[in-house]
Amino acid sequence: MKTAIYPGTFDPITNGHVDVATRAASLFDHLIVAVYDRPLKNLLFSTEERLAMTQEALKELTNIAVQSYSGLTVNFARSVGAQVIVRGLRVLSDFELEFQMALTNRKLAPEIDTVCLITSQDYAFLSSSVAKEIAMVGGCVEQMVPPHVTKALNEKFHRLGSEAGKRVQIVSLRD
Repeated sequence: MKTAIYPGTFDPITNGHVDVATRAASLFDHLIVAVYDRPLKNLLFSTEERLAMTQEALKELTNIAVQSYSGLTVNFARSVGAQVIVRGLRVLSDFELEFQMALTNRKLAPEIDTVCLITSQDYAFLSSSVAKEIAMVGGCVEQMVPPHVTKALNEKFHRLGSEAGKRVQIVSLRD
């Protein structure tokens, strides 16, 4: 049985992440979407919130589990019996970072391979940071993130009391 992990901060999960996870789930027997709990970046959502949003976004995929982890990704991969780390590539600049990480992980854990999936063209521009910034200033992110994430962004910015958060509205593009 081939097990893979798809690690990331997922702050928040985007439709691009869902696309990569869905395609990875079709390639492996079991996929663990691994939510990193201590990244060296400013997070909008707590680990628990990111876990819940990710679980909701991927609930239809039966061979996916979502869990948080800390420490080295290769150590987490070993602890769950994963043979593969899945990464998504959007743009050329992603390749350089992912290549360096893959080589580092190979040095630390030669038994674990890295597989990079090229993003679907519809999501090549998309990152969690882009979605957060657009939502923060009141833009529509409906085509960028799952519906429950749009709602979570709206609620988070409203709770934070930012002026931009007060203007965030869930806008339906289908109306």
